[in-house]
Amino acid sequence: MKIIMGLGNPGKDYEETRHNAGFEMVDYLAKKFSLKFKFDKKFQAEYVKAEIIQNGVPEDICLIKPMTFMNNSGMALRSFLEYFYEEILDEDEGNHLIIAHDDLDLELGQFKLQKGKGPKIHNGLSSIYQHLGHKNFWHLRLGVDSRGGERNISPSDYVLMKMNSAEKDKLQNVIAEVVGLLFE
Repeated sequence: MKIIMGLGNPGKDYEETRHNAGFEMVDYLAKKFSLKFKFDKKFQAEYVKAEIIQNGVPEDICLIKPMTFMNNSGMALRSFLEYFYEEILDEDEGNHLIIAHDDLDLELGQFKLQKGKGPKIHNGLSSIYQHLGHKNFWHLRLGVDSRGGERNISPSDYVLMKMNSAEKDKLQNVIAEVVGLLFE
């Protein structure tokens, strides 16, 4: 079983921004496996649960996109897990949960999959830590920094800027690489 939450902000204004790298990840997976998200008001999230077949082996997958905006992602995750997968709330059961998110500590095109370790500062993750009460889950850190040492734009403004086509391609390539590692 894999429960993958992609972090991002809902709405057209935030599409194709660096901060929505997590949404890009779960959207990629939904497309790859021909899955369709549905919105549920009680979770304030879009989600899809399905069984997929990988190399002849069935596997349960759940994809989640919180619609609470980044800084309140933990509220959506907590209510979703309480309803469907209460056991995942236990700190010792975090092996099934993957949170995909943007990471300014990594260059665009890089990623890290680490258990219990995220970037120095990330408000979406802070909300999740607060609402789960632990960090013991997989952090899929998708690098979004393409500033090349130029730091004249604040990090909070930079992650909300739209990516150019070369940057979008680079992010899609790394997402495809990650999906290959996770599912093939």
